[in-house]
Amino acid sequence: MKVILTTNIKKLGKIGETVIVKPGYARNYLFPNNMALRENKKNIEHYEKIKGDIQKNEEVKLKDAKKLIEEMKNIKITFNKEADEKDQLYGSISKKEILDFLLKKQIIVKSDDLLIKNQIKSVGDHTIEINPYEDISEEFTVTVNKN
Repeated sequence: MKVILTTNIKKLGKIGETVIVKPGYARNYLFPNNMALRENKKNIEHYEKIKGDIQKNEEVKLKDAKKLIEEMKNIKITFNKEADEKDQLYGSISKKEILDFLLKKQIIVKSDDLLIKNQIKSVGDHTIEINPYEDISEEFTVTVNKN
């Protein structure tokens, strides 16, 4: 199914692009979330009319993403966990734990925007990446201390 994107979607396309997606993805995700329009003559004309508003919304999202990265630079992500004598954690630090930690600091990051490169299973410093908007990403350090 061909659709016109009304927002930037990672790994799919940018605003205004016509892309081919599976019908279920369009019907169940893109259309209900106002992320795309079905490609037809009427919708192409409609898209041209609302293009300015969409661009303004994307500028706001970009500004919010830059603000989020700046806020993240001011905090230190630290966890105190139980570990064995070889400094291996009993379990690991999950994406949810990091998101909850940030939420306590009033920083809201979507799960899709957080990338843990290597599982955090030991004491020490580990690198995570936050990618809140297309082409904007920053690496941060997660410090794990032994309890």
